Formats: sequence, structure tokens, C-alpha cells
Amino acid sequence: MSNENLMSKRWAIAAAGVVIMTLLGTVYAWSVFVKPVVAATGWANGDVATTFMIIIGMIGLSAAFGGLLVDKKGPKFVCTLGVILYGIGVLLGGLAINSGNIWFLYIGYGVIGGAGNGLAYVVPIATLIRWFPDKRGLITGMSVMGFGLGAFFIGKIVPGLINNVGVVNSFFILGVVYLVGNTLAAAILRNPPAGWLPDGFTPSASTVSAADSFSWNEAKKTPQWYMIWGMLFLNVSAGMGLLSKLSPMAQEVISAAKGITDPAELAIAGGSVLAVASIFNGLGRLFWAAVSDKIGRKNVFLTMFATQAALYFFLPQVSSVTLFTVIACYLLACLGGGFAVMPAFAADSFGPTYIGKVYGFVLTAWGAAGVAGGLAFKMFDKQQSLFIAAGLLVAGFVVTLMFQRPKHVSHYKTAPVPAAD
Repeated sequence: MSNENLMSKRWAIAAAGVVIMTLLGTVYAWSVFVKPVVAATGWANGDVATTFMIIIGMIGLSAAFGGLLVDKKGPKFVCTLGVILYGIGVLLGGLAINSGNIWFLYIGYGVIGGAGNGLAYVVPIATLIRWFPDKRGLITGMSVMGFGLGAFFIGKIVPGLINNVGVVNSFFILGVVYLVGNTLAAAILRNPPAGWLPDGFTPSASTVSAADSFSWNEAKKTPQWYMIWGMLFLNVSAGMGLLSKLSPMAQEVISAAKGITDPAELAIAGGSVLAVASIFNGLGRLFWAAVSDKIGRKNVFLTMFATQAALYFFLPQVSSVTLFTVIACYLLACLGGGFAVMPAFAADSFGPTYIGKVYGFVLTAWGAAGVAGGLAFKMFDKQQSLFIAAGLLVAGFVVTLMFQRPKHVSHYKTAPVPAAD
């Protein structure tokens, strides 16, 4: 295939990656399901919220396994396996709610759905990094932007869908949509030919080339890999904690400011705040990733950590619905920005050849953060939780300030070739 055709093909693969990430990202909208599930089953609110911690924890763990597989089996196989498991998990979630068995929900939606979501999540990122060495920040931002926007669509659609067909049937409908849409998109994914570069592109000397890439065994022996893991963990812990309670927190502010007490009306209003903030979760991924191509990944993380810490300290005092929504939008933009910039940060630091495995293991920080952030916002009151989140972000600023790119001397004359399909 000519280089011109390959240049065109990579954009079709990028579009498929965005579709996959958008449907996977619907997992972020769990908070809009919490009250309807509680109403339908009588389960405790905290027990239902635990589902979110389980699925995020599983996503982080399985993303590491997906990173191992994608370098060996190729993107199409791994992604197809993942999206099928995720779709099945959503369908099992509907069955669990219908049967009134919360452990079935934890295992079906949380464990099986989370495992599939994580397997699939790492694939578009690793694949597009190889196709777009000339636009590394932008393309990873586009890819994970879809993951953030998935919650927007669900935040807008699900409240009305539940009112019309019920919470159980909503899970069944969404499960089928995820299965069909993602399986079709996954069939398009594949790696570029070995050694391929876009026309006119010369790799920057400030990043690690394919030939100089760190293997996983080499990367894990550097302190920088653990610093990157810590940066993602600290950023995501704060953001995921907020996200797990964003709709209920918004409902509290709306009720106090506007005097609304009807649960159904509050649920729709809270879902709307979540939906709007989720737009910025997506747009922030594209924005911060593009900015990182200009000012560097490290400077972006320093900016995000500092500004978020200040806003988390301020948020308990906010009583205005508009101001609460604006702050939530920015905080979720930074949550998304961390996910968007980190793959390029890891590839710049350790090279693209083994990025599936190296970044896949970094994503265990996501799973750990989902549990840690969720627990903080579950165990403590709103003000304490927000102050804990601010403290985590201050720690993230310090870790980022200390980071320096690792030095490496290549022992490969030719970089190994990842699986094509």
C-alpha cells in the first residue's frame, strides 16, 4: 500500500478508535443510574455506588493485561474481545437489577464489564500512538476525548430512557448498542507497517525513538515509571471521587439554591450537570493534549495539579448552581486531560515500541485511583472528601516538579515489530 493510502487509512482507524472510546466511556455516567437502581431494588445508596469502584478497579487491572496482549495478538483481536465482554457485562447488569441480586451486579457489570472495558481501552491508544508519531498529543487527546464524551451522551439520554422503559430495559438496550457498535469499529483497527513514518516527518530528539524504546523490564526499573504512575493515580483519585458523586452533589446544590424537592426533577437536573461537565471531560482531553504538544507534558501536569487543588479547596463554599457547574466542568476537563496527556508522556519518556505494555501497566493507577477516590468520597463528608482530593493534587504537583526524562542507550539495532491485526 502506498504511503498516501496509509496516510488516509490512519484517519479511518482514528475515527474507529474515537467510536470505541466513546462507547466505553459511558461507564463514567454511573452516578445517573444510582438513584434509579436504588429505587428499583431497595439497595442502599452506598452499596450501589460500590459498583462504580469495582468496575473502575477492574478497568485499571485489565488495561495492564490488554497492554500485554495488544503487542502480541494485535489490536483487532484484543479490542474485539474487550468490547464483547463489556457489552455482556452491561446486559448482566440489567439481569442483576431485575433479579435483585447485588452480588450479581458486582460480578456481571463490575468484574466482567470492567475487565472488557479495560482490555479494549488501551488498544486504540497504543495503536494510534504508532500511526501518529507526528501528532502524538493531539491524537491521544482525540482518542480519549471520546471516553469522556461517552458520559455526556448517557447523562442526557439515560434519565429519559429510564422514565420511558425502566432501568432494567435501559441496561438491555445499552448493552446491545455497545456490542454492535464497538464490534464493528474494532474490526477496523490494525497497526502500521514496521518502520512506517508519515510523509516529511522526522522524530524529535527530545523524545525516545522506536529503536531506543524501553522494554517493560527496563521501564519498571526506572524511578520515572513509578513517578508517572503516581501522577496518574493522584490526578485520577481526585477526579474519579468527584465523578462518582457529581450528580448527587449537584442535586444538593440545586435543591438548596432553587428549592426543588421532587426526586425525579432533581435527578434530571443533576444528570444535566453531569452531562455538561462530561462534555468538558471530553473537550479537556483534546485541549490539554494539544497544549502539551506546545508547552510539554510536564508543564501541563503542573498547571492542572495546581489549579485543581485550589478549586477543590474552594468548592465546599459554592452555593451557586452556575458556579458549581463551571468548576465541575474545569475539574473534569483536568481529569480527562490527565488521561489524554499521559499516554504521550509515557511514549515520550519510554518510546513507542512497547507502549502497549508500558502504558498498560501505568493504567493500573487508574484502577487503584477509582477505588481510592471512590472510598474517600464514600467514607467522608463532602467537605472532608474535597479537602482530601486537594491534598492529593498538591502531592501530584510535587511529584511532577521532580520528574526528569530517563536516560537510555538502545541495545536494539532494529525495533521489534508489534502484531499487525
